[in-house]
Amino acid sequence: MCSPWLWPLQLLQEEGLNSVLPDWLCQFIHSWWFLLPLVMLLVVAAFIVAFVLLLYMVSPLISPRPLKLNGAHVVVTGGSSGIGKCIAIECYKQGAFITLVARDESKLLQAKKEIDKHAINDKQVVLCISVDVSKDYSQVEDVIKQAQEKLGPVDMLVNCAGITVAAKFEEVKVDCFKRLMEVNYLGSVYPTRAVIPTMKERRMGRIVFVSSQAGQLGLFGYTAYSPSKFALRGLAESLQMEIKPYNIYVTVAYPPDTDTPGLAEENKTKPLETKLISETSGLCQPEQVAKVIVKDAVQGNFNSSVGADGYMLSALTCGMSPVTSITEGLQQIVTMGLFRTIALFYLGSFDSIVRRCMMQREQLKKNRQD
Repeated sequence: MCSPWLWPLQLLQEEGLNSVLPDWLCQFIHSWWFLLPLVMLLVVAAFIVAFVLLLYMVSPLISPRPLKLNGAHVVVTGGSSGIGKCIAIECYKQGAFITLVARDESKLLQAKKEIDKHAINDKQVVLCISVDVSKDYSQVEDVIKQAQEKLGPVDMLVNCAGITVAAKFEEVKVDCFKRLMEVNYLGSVYPTRAVIPTMKERRMGRIVFVSSQAGQLGLFGYTAYSPSKFALRGLAESLQMEIKPYNIYVTVAYPPDTDTPGLAEENKTKPLETKLISETSGLCQPEQVAKVIVKDAVQGNFNSSVGADGYMLSALTCGMSPVTSITEGLQQIVTMGLFRTIALFYLGSFDSIVRRCMMQREQLKKNRQD
């Protein structure tokens, strides 16, 4: 059967017109129809490139305006150490006024001394307030009012207070499930609830929820921790839909394992399977994570991730989450299939780690019995 691309040449032959045409013209027609699929492919590719370029040009017009941190009031819960403290330092370097909120007053004062070293002008202030943001909403509300009376309305709230428990499901004490939901979830709900009314009145603001990569996928040993971080995603998506008309933008940060005092404490009791799985994504420094989170929050990006693994996870788990720009949505669409394929290999390796550890324990147990 002849190719459908050659039907004009066949028509010429059937009508007997082929003999009256010059040979060079017949050869040109023959070669042209062979090249037609390639030409059409190039035209389609050109349209796609033009469309992508148009999206990049239009995207800044629909993205939120960046928040200027110089002179802004930033409240950081869990700001006495780790990622929270580094976020406060990063904001302070850009001229912000900082309110640190944490439970341990001595750690707060030590963090204040470190942050003060990064001032860019003599007007900047670091305010320290000791309170447990997960216990009593009325206390949290009073703390926010106190901070706003001294440093002005809150421009950006960073919810970074959190704790981790890593253990097998049946080994986690029942009270731990409740405690983790109180600190990791309600500890973000209460401060956010306290700042939203003023932000709505001013029609501006940023809310940051520091989740975890364990808040994007469930992992061995995190049956108590992961749900409390997954909950932040649901809260953030619902809240963003409510407050976006008021020019208030939510950012959910998904940092990987980060070199903090919290991680050091977690590693003391972390199951072997969890350690081996966590090691596949490496270890980040809190300063690096803080820079990424602050940058995304200032830009109003909904998702904030660190490194190639973090980017892949955010694209894979984007679901119905909002996008800040057209280009972000386009990138998620284009990369989804490839990232899903890579993720299947990751999941296979995780399952292999779990099976291998189980077999080793069973063999060790058998040897002891013998």
